[in-house]
Amino acid sequence: MKIFTTVADMQAFSAALKKEGKCIGLVPTMGALHEGHLTLMRAAKEKCDVVIASVFVNPTQFGPNEDFDAYPRRFEEDCRKLESVGVDAVFHPEPAEMYPEGYCTYVNVDGDITHKLCGAQRPIHFRGVATVVTKLMNITRADEAFFGQKDAQQVVVVRRFVDDLNIPVHINMVPIVREDSGLARSSRNAYLSPAEKEAALVLSRSLRKAKAAYNGGETNAEALKAIVTKEIQSEPMAVIDYVDLFSFPALLPVETVNEPCLLAIAVRIGKTRLIDNIILGDAAK
Repeated sequence: MKIFTTVADMQAFSAALKKEGKCIGLVPTMGALHEGHLTLMRAAKEKCDVVIASVFVNPTQFGPNEDFDAYPRRFEEDCRKLESVGVDAVFHPEPAEMYPEGYCTYVNVDGDITHKLCGAQRPIHFRGVATVVTKLMNITRADEAFFGQKDAQQVVVVRRFVDDLNIPVHINMVPIVREDSGLARSSRNAYLSPAEKEAALVLSRSLRKAKAAYNGGETNAEALKAIVTKEIQSEPMAVIDYVDLFSFPALLPVETVNEPCLLAIAVRIGKTRLIDNIILGDAAK
């Protein structure tokens, strides 16, 4: 497995692959890899000739009071995991390599899809995501890129700017990977104490209750949100950031679930902010 730390070396590697007619798959990550990330890598391996994983904690998507400095960094361990699933190359630049002195260009998806859910809570987040993903796609010359459903709003945003800017990359969304307990895999789970991790099970539990109600015939959006809210509020350690339900992938308000819809939540357990979601209606596309 090759490791590249400079844009020039990564571009040279990708250019050589293009000359050979290879299909390049990109999996952008911020490291601290877990089984959810490795599932993305396996999906990329199935579809592409060559898989490039980026491991880059992107400073531009963190707000001033967020956890950029504390975000877990375990590059050597990450590399062992990536090699175990057959990743071909890793792009691991320093922030100054991606944002050199004088850098002043950003991709801003200024639409309703970025002003709700996590975008409402984290106003600069998606500008940072859109900028770094655009750069990574250009640097690696990817044909396919892979993202997890846990960040479903991110998938919607990436698809939007890829379409709007005519970037020739197909965006794949891979289902959420959960621990046996039901907790969605997340790098931020490492912040949780044992008691907090137990409390965090309320996220997936609340979504399962809503899904059971939907399967039982409940289609009213407010009623489904109320089921989730009530369950989360039963956990003393949980503080709700949002419980929302929108059409998917358009992220438009709905009163009744009669089309694919995203039921998404963000909850703080102690100092850790966790997100989770399910898609009601037809299977995720």
